[in-house]
Amino acid sequence: MKKAEREIFLKNRLEELKTIENQLRAEGFQYIAGVDEVGRGPLAGPVVAAAVVLPADFDVLGVDDSKKLSEKKRNELFDAIIEKAVCYGIGQKDQQVIDDINILEATKLAMIEAIENAEKMLEEKLEKQIDFVLFDAMKIDAVEKPQQSLIKGDSRSISIAAASIVAKVTRDRQMIDYHRVYPHYGFESNKGYGTKAHYEGIVEHGITPIHRKTFLKNIIR
Repeated sequence: MKKAEREIFLKNRLEELKTIENQLRAEGFQYIAGVDEVGRGPLAGPVVAAAVVLPADFDVLGVDDSKKLSEKKRNELFDAIIEKAVCYGIGQKDQQVIDDINILEATKLAMIEAIENAEKMLEEKLEKQIDFVLFDAMKIDAVEKPQQSLIKGDSRSISIAAASIVAKVTRDRQMIDYHRVYPHYGFESNKGYGTKAHYEGIVEHGITPIHRKTFLKNIIR
């Protein structure tokens, strides 16, 4: 694909991803938060959620489901999203919370925290509140706002896609930092997921304080 063709493709993709938000704005909603998480499956580290409210004229090309993007591209887009977002927030729950209440409930708490932090920023900047929430395949009754759950939302909504990138980059950077503390598990590359190197590290060196014990019942006694 030539450069000009690529740019046309990305512009069309951007407009496609903005469809749901544009429909909601036409219904009168103005501050629409897309929410997504990363880290439900790893054996170690936190689950991290992000909530992002984008302006109607958001024009950054290339934003999409974080899983479709290279690490380099995610990092570039992370900076652009943070710069251009109306507001954003991060929420996370560590391995202790995950072990105590299970990964699904911990994920919901992380998402609630992300929304609350985004709304704090919005209130400080514009004295406004988030008036609609788009979740990626999730519904949270504790969030007392109009909301919609979108299956594969990170491939259908620009704000959820942006949130997926912010959450992914935030968590990946944490896991790279953890690698410096716990260098025997390959965290810099596997980000806590159960790769061969990770399991070998557990067998040889035991578990670390950031491991999820409930995810390792067959390994630890």
